Amino acid sequence: MPQTVYIINGPNLNLLGTREPEKYGRASLADVEALCQDTAQRHGLAIEFRQSNHDGDLVDSIQEASAKAIGIIINAAAYTHTSIAILDALLAVKIPVIEVHITNINAREDFRQRSFVARAATGMICGFGIDGYALALTGLATMAKARKG
Repeated sequence: MPQTVYIINGPNLNLLGTREPEKYGRASLADVEALCQDTAQRHGLAIEFRQSNHDGDLVDSIQEASAKAIGIIINAAAYTHTSIAILDALLAVKIPVIEVHITNINAREDFRQRSFVARAATGMICGFGIDGYALALTGLATMAKARKG
């Protein structure tokens, strides 16, 4: 049975492809999931793909991942900059966490440049569009192989 990675997406990511395509591109969340499925399969991994507009649901997914996954990839979207609850949940897990953002948050508005998620993340990928998810999966696969030794 393949090892599982949880891919957790925050608010408004269900609107990918239609919401500000000049910033976020034209790919839909379904396209992101398909990219993740393909990438995971190449690395012998399985994914659990989630999206919610509610931070409590994201916290529940993080807690669930702690017991079922080898790692978490999270695009907490706007909650990146506001949610202590998500930070606390991520700090509680004992698995690698990769923070992903479609845009380069460091080149955006001042309020978007602060990431609470980063305090709990093993690494961050931003500014590569949806390809950042594939990069994060590749990174987690490499970490998992290194741990197996």
